[in-house]
Amino acid sequence: MIEKIATVAVYVENQEAAEDFWVNQVGFVTKEKRQMGPNAYWLEVAPEEADTHLVIYPNSMMPDAADRKPSIVFVCTDVEQAYNKMKENGVPFTGKPQKMQWGTFVQFQDNEGNEYLLKS
Repeated sequence: MIEKIATVAVYVENQEAAEDFWVNQVGFVTKEKRQMGPNAYWLEVAPEEADTHLVIYPNSMMPDAADRKPSIVFVCTDVEQAYNKMKENGVPFTGKPQKMQWGTFVQFQDNEGNEYLLKS
């Protein structure tokens, strides 16, 4: 049986800028960073205590990178609080948090325009 999700790949042009975004703006930590080639790393970032990590993968190593898009939903206890902190850190959002029957959600973008969802 599958027990958990280990990693989710996000394909980027600039790993250093992506690491800066996820660590300094979103508030994640770098979990692993290993050289993969002259201009590429195996780079994993995640919330401090998370079991699942984002792999920030360089487009240059994926011939079909333009066709690959992340679809990632992050769960948090308080969307409004996360929204306010991330917005204060310069994270771009596509709107304001919205309350639905199943919870509250808001979409945000990373430094390369990939979209993500926060929900509670």
